[in-house]
Amino acid sequence: MRERAATDDFYRDSLGFLAQAFPAVGGAVRLPDHQVLLAEPAAARAVLANAEGLYEDHSDFFHTRRGVFGPRALQEEIGRASRTLLRDHLHARARELPESVRRALVPSSEWPDAGNWLIYRHFADALVGPESPARLRRTVDAIVARAVLAGARERFSRLRRAVFRFRVLRELAREIDGRRARGTAHPPADVLDILAGAAGPEVPRRELAEVFLSFLFAVAGSVGFVLGWSLYLLGTHPGTDTEPAWVVREALRLWPVAWLLGRRPARPHEMAGAAVTPQDEVVVCPWAVHRDPHHWDDPESFRPERWAAAPDHQAFIPFGWGPHRCVAAALSMQLVEDVLGILRDDYRMTFTPRSTQPWIGPALAPPRFTLGLEPLRR
Repeated sequence: MRERAATDDFYRDSLGFLAQAFPAVGGAVRLPDHQVLLAEPAAARAVLANAEGLYEDHSDFFHTRRGVFGPRALQEEIGRASRTLLRDHLHARARELPESVRRALVPSSEWPDAGNWLIYRHFADALVGPESPARLRRTVDAIVARAVLAGARERFSRLRRAVFRFRVLRELAREIDGRRARGTAHPPADVLDILAGAAGPEVPRRELAEVFLSFLFAVAGSVGFVLGWSLYLLGTHPGTDTEPAWVVREALRLWPVAWLLGRRPARPHEMAGAAVTPQDEVVVCPWAVHRDPHHWDDPESFRPERWAAAPDHQAFIPFGWGPHRCVAAALSMQLVEDVLGILRDDYRMTFTPRSTQPWIGPALAPPRFTLGLEPLRR
């Protein structure tokens, strides 16, 4: 009964449950649905790195409904090509970023949606090139509106979501087929070119379409939410005047967008004092890892200055850890830092909270707020 009550408490108020459970029981909490929630930093790193092969091969990014997209060599090839493409895109568009910020956010904007749209539109041509069919680009816009924005999925029934997903995957698969037939650009023009060109005909086009969705969710969703959390924390801590890089890291520490990372044991063993078997799922919780009082001073407080002396930290895993770490983590952080720098240097900001409750789902998104921007006179 205690375990069942714990599960009910977790799904009723996940963050409240975690805040109470881990200081009381230590590094692992077992739920009755064969889940073990893990918050001890060293154990969390060990699970994610999986150096001893205790867990099934898993990638949060390259995960499809058929399992893990692979082999690993193909994941690495796609990751390298994507990092290069996105890095080159950001460098080529660097001078456009201030104007993108002005168009999207001045004089006021509603968050966190505004952050998702800003980041998505800045990356859009790298995801689906401007020469792509207009119908495809409209489809990708619709995915952001209906599946990426905070709370968007709850606005549609399960049936409507399933039908929409089917249509999206069909549209993406059709485009991948077309690119395979006519050949992809060299260098690749967008992420779809990378996916269509990297995998041979034996790789189902539907799986490639699902990997593309992972790219879209990571860029428009995760990066947009990191920007939203950074601004929310600045807005709720007026007077903070510090380096954008420190703000971004502290936002990722307090509110990691990817807050639950599940892994399936390959064989029975013990982790952080909990016995686990292949029937269990070990769920690493970066939200709890980042609040471990043994590794962080005053862990509940927003203190960006802590990053002046600790750019790397063993209890900081916002993008995972080990070989399956997010393929574009550094680029994502740099873009958010650049946007914060533009806002700090060019505008006077006003912050109006609309809620204090974060959006809790597969991603952890910030509460609603309004951001007002008034250009500074030079």
